[in-house]
Amino acid sequence: MKKLMIIFSALTLISATAFAGPKCTDSDKKTWMNKDSFQKDLKKQGYKIKKFKVTSGNCYEIYGWDKDSKKVEIYFHPVTAKIVKTRKF
Repeated sequence: MKKLMIIFSALTLISATAFAGPKCTDSDKKTWMNKDSFQKDLKKQGYKIKKFKVTSGNCYEIYGWDKDSKKVEIYFHPVTAKIVKTRKF
């Protein structure tokens, strides 16, 4: 039983780490780009945003479609607006 608990604990830890998003910044939120302006700029670039959020790793994250109509999940640095991680579906 003890072995089973150790294996279960290890698998839980591994799965939680696999789904964790990137860490973007520790900068004060006063230095971050305005959320509304940021989203407007993305839309001007051809993105369609279904969902926008601030992650626990201090990133701006969108779920939606890129300019080529590909479904995407993208993490952006909230100060520089650089793409930190992209996942296409």
